Amino acid sequence: MCAAESKRCPWSEGIDPQYQLYHDTEWGVPVRDDRKHFEFLVLEGAQAGLSWWTILRKREGYRRAFAGFDASKVARFGASHIERLLANPAIVRNRQKVEAAITNARGFLAIQKEFGSFDAYVWDFVGGAPIVNRWKKPKDVPVTTKESDALSKDLKARGFKFVGSTIIYAHMQATGLVNDHLRDCFRYGLVGSDPISR
Repeated sequence: MCAAESKRCPWSEGIDPQYQLYHDTEWGVPVRDDRKHFEFLVLEGAQAGLSWWTILRKREGYRRAFAGFDASKVARFGASHIERLLANPAIVRNRQKVEAAITNARGFLAIQKEFGSFDAYVWDFVGGAPIVNRWKKPKDVPVTTKESDALSKDLKARGFKFVGSTIIYAHMQATGLVNDHLRDCFRYGLVGSDPISR
């Protein structure tokens, strides 16, 4: 069965082909790259109070505005950068979210220095391998877990902003720390490796 004829997680259908493509090729795939982790931290923080589709449509705008998601460059952004970002219609022009992205870039660099990489740090919260869930229906999927609670708490203690447990769980889903594709979704068995099932 080709992907076009396959069953998908309901949230990915009926919005736009690009949203479906994101589900089919990216959502839930384990991320082991620090730049990609930082990208999702910026985008998930920007999403707060908005739909993920709104943010995905602005993804390229964010990539240009936030130095290709290079945390070392974003960490050096100052007041003039902030004002330019707040005038940029290609991103969500919310001062708190823009400032949080810069604050988080600095925290991100501190974690890299302490742990060698953000990747090593974040994967430790799930035991080093994706947690593979076995959800049958959309309503079964939680919005937070004990792992997202723990990661959120630790990031907040390190000064990160817009990292509540719900945002962090969305980050964990997007970057494959958990596999939350429904069991009958064609992607369910295709993402992750060495799963910790529960």
